[in-house]
Amino acid sequence: MQNIEFQDAWLTGLLPQTTGLAGPPWLDVLRLEAADRVNALHFPTMRDEDWRFSDFSLLRKTVFATVEGAASGLTAADIEHFVLPEAVASRLVFVDGVYAPQLSSTAALPQGVIAGNLMQELTAHDGAVRTHLARQAHFQSDVFAALNTSHIRDGALVLIAKDTVCPAPIHLLFIATGGDAPQAIYPRCLIVAGPGSNCTLVEDYVALGPGSYCTAAVTEITVEENASVQHTRLQREARSAFHIGYGAVVLKRDSVYRANSLTFGARLSRHDLRVVQNGEGARCTLNGLALMAGRQLADTHTVIDHAVPNGKSEQLHKCIVDDGAHAVFNGKIFVRKDAQHTDAAQQSRNLLLSSKGRVDAKPQLEIFADDVKCAHGATVSQLEADEMFYLNSRGLDANAARDLLIYAFAEDIIDRIPVASLKRRLSEELSSRILEHA
Repeated sequence: MQNIEFQDAWLTGLLPQTTGLAGPPWLDVLRLEAADRVNALHFPTMRDEDWRFSDFSLLRKTVFATVEGAASGLTAADIEHFVLPEAVASRLVFVDGVYAPQLSSTAALPQGVIAGNLMQELTAHDGAVRTHLARQAHFQSDVFAALNTSHIRDGALVLIAKDTVCPAPIHLLFIATGGDAPQAIYPRCLIVAGPGSNCTLVEDYVALGPGSYCTAAVTEITVEENASVQHTRLQREARSAFHIGYGAVVLKRDSVYRANSLTFGARLSRHDLRVVQNGEGARCTLNGLALMAGRQLADTHTVIDHAVPNGKSEQLHKCIVDDGAHAVFNGKIFVRKDAQHTDAAQQSRNLLLSSKGRVDAKPQLEIFADDVKCAHGATVSQLEADEMFYLNSRGLDANAARDLLIYAFAEDIIDRIPVASLKRRLSEELSSRILEHA
């Protein structure tokens, strides 16, 4: 890459230090553009409106090295706990951001479904990748999306052909090994669901070790006309890790996007999701759950942009905060002037289990059309005394009643996940987390 005079030494250290990254010339131009944007942007602080509730200064105090593409020595036994039986033949695995073909399984994918490593699929699918890559994720205004784009190399590419139904979920598994030295990892996902297609995706971030590392992920999804995508995103990073995710979704006419986002891990985490409805009749459902304890911080920012008429969106986001943890939810529904007959509803529900915990909820409506149906609301509460009393009167002691109420509050979101084995495992993990902090 060409030499650029950077303004921020910490950000400079995160940019690629090598030249000649693999890929066609247009991709290298894209990387250079992203590196230029890193130079023009700044590390977000609490003085920035979109970050005013979240202090990420601890991230800046850590020096991270970039993984240079070393081959993974992991075996199938090492990842057995994360494997989904429903996706045994439709799994892409990345270890510290590097594609691991020996752990992946795509040979049995049905005709019309392409799932593979971005760099390896470029030759055969250059047109589709060039059309969609970095088109939805606005790296011009987001420094972490720009960093990720400057590092594009390995990544998950999923292409669903027109009128194709993918019968099994596609599991995108990103594993952090948690080495001795802090490292930065840049996962990238590009998903294009063709007209009339249907697929289920599981985007899964997990850790094998407790080391300090930073995951800066970007996922772009295009849902073409009459297509349907069910997307489950799991963040189960190490408790000492940092996780910053950026998601961008574009919906065409009469398309459907259903998302479930669960945040359990990381010391500091942030997830930005922007859904743009560019076609009439598009529908999206966003469900979220953040389960925080100790000194964890989970910051969720979403934007649902109704750009055309007759769109519908539903959103339910829940946070459970214990100990001295901190949860942030900032959700915006944006209805443009021409987006008449929009139907949008948003709810933020938060459960505060400790006097030292903190929840900041900021639901927003920005409506510029006059014939719409929009509503939003937010609640922050503790366990209800009358519910505790009712369970106590039925023979449950205080701890058992508390655990049951917390479980029911969270299970409402987990139960919406469309993969049975994953739903079961997450319910077990939820129970374990609740008992851990009882």
